[in-house]
Amino acid sequence: MRSEKHHKGWNEIKTNDSWAIFKIMGEFVNGFERMSQIGPCVSIFGSARTKPDQKYYELAVKVAQTLAENGYGVITGGGPGIMEAGNRGAHLAGGTSVGLNIDLPFEQHDNPYIDDDKSLDFDYFFVRKVMFVKYSQGFVVLPGGFGTLDELFEAITLIQTHKIGKFPIVLVGSDYWRGLLDWIKNTMVTGATISPEDMNLIRLVDTEDEVVEIINEFYRGHTMSPNF
Repeated sequence: MRSEKHHKGWNEIKTNDSWAIFKIMGEFVNGFERMSQIGPCVSIFGSARTKPDQKYYELAVKVAQTLAENGYGVITGGGPGIMEAGNRGAHLAGGTSVGLNIDLPFEQHDNPYIDDDKSLDFDYFFVRKVMFVKYSQGFVVLPGGFGTLDELFEAITLIQTHKIGKFPIVLVGSDYWRGLLDWIKNTMVTGATISPEDMNLIRLVDTEDEVVEIINEFYRGHTMSPNF
């Protein structure tokens, strides 16, 4: 009897998993249709916990504002902290401000600087990540936690393995990122788990002007289009 009950529960889980495909597909269709209309954008990543009076919040506002002034829309994860700062900077410059929101039990809530018609909601991290990668002309990564690192290394991996075309990946904040880059170089490159040229996939800067210079320079020789 116990075995039959457990077996029945497993079958119910499998059935629910099958129906989840339609919800996942719906998120992809809605995301593709809406994002394809927006135009060239740069994604800004960073911690949801960064406060408006902290230096990296202020720097993220400046980065986004300068990007918008140079004709790029700004995409963020739609929440507070660095994400809010990114949308705020784009909003201040009168640029396109996109938020890809994720339903979380903590931290996440929509920030008020997203364009009304450019706020998208997702239940699945992996669908949301596809939108970031497909429709971003570059990743700008400010100090953040596990989610920020997840987005960073996802993009690096896809470019490294030629699953998508190369686009600029710019880390902002030497005092935060230098230790990670040193570890990658001294441990991963030295240990031959990555190639020395893989270090060229990442740039490290400290100012908004450097960010825009790197992205503008890249697109002097590349066409702007969705990445796959």
